[in-house]
Amino acid sequence: MFIDYFLSRIIKIFVPKIVDTKLISVEIFSDTQFETNNWGISEPVSNEDSEVLDFDFVITPLLYCDFKGNRVGYGKGFYDQFFENISKNSKKIGVNYFNPDDMIDDIWENDITLDYLVTPTEVLSFSSKSE
Repeated sequence: MFIDYFLSRIIKIFVPKIVDTKLISVEIFSDTQFETNNWGISEPVSNEDSEVLDFDFVITPLLYCDFKGNRVGYGKGFYDQFFENISKNSKKIGVNYFNPDDMIDDIWENDITLDYLVTPTEVLSFSSKSE
């Protein structure tokens, strides 16, 4: 499990949680208590926002991503709002079961693209910056 791996190497981990109408990042530790929310997702009991804005990586689930890094999620814009407020140097990584096939044509002006997409078969880069 990723979380156990990172905790054993003293790597800080933050997980998303929706509080009211905002996605916050909650830092988790080996003794963090979790509960199941209304969507059946395990999340920390704490509602304390870490207020960290400078992440190395933000890994986000999604429904679909096209070849330009445009995402389709669940339509609430939580990740777009979150991405807008974090460091521009934070790498945004989508995780999905599917490779891009079709282009997304209903892009919202405030949509923020991914830097990378990880699928079971490949890792795609959408970043125009040299690494």
